[in-house]
Amino acid sequence: MTRKVDLNSDMGEGFGPWKMGDDAALLDIVTSANIACGFHAGDPDVMAQTMALAVGKGVGIGAHPGFADLKGFGRRRLPLGQDELANAVAYQLGAAQAMARRAGGQVRHLKLHGALANMASEDAGLARVCYEAALAVDPDIVIMVLAATAQEKAARDLGCNWAGEIFADRAYEDDATLVDRSKPGAVLHDAATAAPRILKMLEAGAIIAESGKHIPCRIDTICLHGDTPDAVAMARGIRQHLEQAGVTLAPL
Repeated sequence: MTRKVDLNSDMGEGFGPWKMGDDAALLDIVTSANIACGFHAGDPDVMAQTMALAVGKGVGIGAHPGFADLKGFGRRRLPLGQDELANAVAYQLGAAQAMARRAGGQVRHLKLHGALANMASEDAGLARVCYEAALAVDPDIVIMVLAATAQEKAARDLGCNWAGEIFADRAYEDDATLVDRSKPGAVLHDAATAAPRILKMLEAGAIIAESGKHIPCRIDTICLHGDTPDAVAMARGIRQHLEQAGVTLAPL
């Protein structure tokens, strides 16, 4: 069983006066933060505030690049060419690095967001384009991948630092991709259900799909989404359940 694991959450996803999630509360629970870089969400002020909070609480900082789709929150698939895609990832990582340094921290990992992440989990070539762009900016950055998907294959082929991620609050298909949000049961809202499920995955060293299928994988980090009404309670419940089971929680 995995006895040491990172807890990560997507945050910094407000924009101007519009707030998304309770980042301050989540940063007391998680050990890594994936911070939006201004394309799918976030802006320089939100980034600066979130970075400063993360540094102050000793939480690892990650860049969370997505499609330039504020209205769709980066969840709509955009048909970008390879050069445009690579430039978008490099641009967002550069912005995250600058804001992290100004806050007294550093970007330690990169995790793709939303539709871009889903596309990369299905297409290793597309994932490789994104990861090569990030590695050209920072060869030592940790690439956070959806475990047992094409994202992991791309990272393994590149021989880079990578971390396998599973989701605490999302259901899985038999190919290790996430159940589409439009389907019933795709998103879990109750820590009493999600926490024992995650512990079982850590004990098995595998993703457990909705069908019950076990998909063996390396689990380095667990994602807790921060944009749902029950996010903080869910995160707190999962952390408590894992610690009581003897799992150590630490940044990547």
